[in-house]
Amino acid sequence: MIIYLISDNRDTLVGLRLAGIKGRVVHERSEAKEALNVALQDKNIGILAITEKAAELIKEEITEIKLKKPYPLIVEIPDRHGSNKDNDYILNYVRNSVGIKV
Repeated sequence: MIIYLISDNRDTLVGLRLAGIKGRVVHERSEAKEALNVALQDKNIGILAITEKAAELIKEEITEIKLKKPYPLIVEIPDRHGSNKDNDYILNYVRNSVGIKV
């Protein structure tokens, strides 16, 4: 199984290529959907890394895949500018999922 990256910027792609990870840069929703469909058809891809900004372009599709398909594992990563999520993202996620205050 390999890792594949869908990125909204070239810098993140170049950085991960140094680690042997291939991928594609997208800037628009149609490009992101096409890159996602191509990645889903490749059965060798076990982990699909996608930058947060690129994931925002195809949020509904990613949610559907996470709910219905066992693989690839989709991981949203921050780009070189840092994360768009607030500092309490995981705590808020658990709180909303479980329904209790942690």
